[in-house]
Amino acid sequence: MRYLCLIHLNEGELAAMPASEASDLNARHLDFNDSLRATGNFIVAEALAPAQETKKLSKRTGKVHITDGPFTEAKEVVAGFYLIEADTLQEATEIASRIPSAALGTI
Repeated sequence: MRYLCLIHLNEGELAAMPASEASDLNARHLDFNDSLRATGNFIVAEALAPAQETKKLSKRTGKVHITDGPFTEAKEVVAGFYLIEADTLQEATEIASRIPSAALGTI
């Protein structure tokens, strides 16, 4: 079964992170990707564009409404995702607990 693991992060905190810490976080994600590939759990993972570069769309009674950002009323935004393969919700939860960004936000 496929599971979508959304990575919610506070972009302000992420932007304030020293470059060396951000580089280390990216490296840990790449290592995590490799470990998921090795076990057959990896389908795809991507970082998403910063909130200021995105729009939110809704369509009501035939009219399209576009507003800024991928967020509703929250400081955290969806910063990325993993689409994984797991046999059970328990396995998917265990895999999600190892996503490096879990220490910074919510999965």
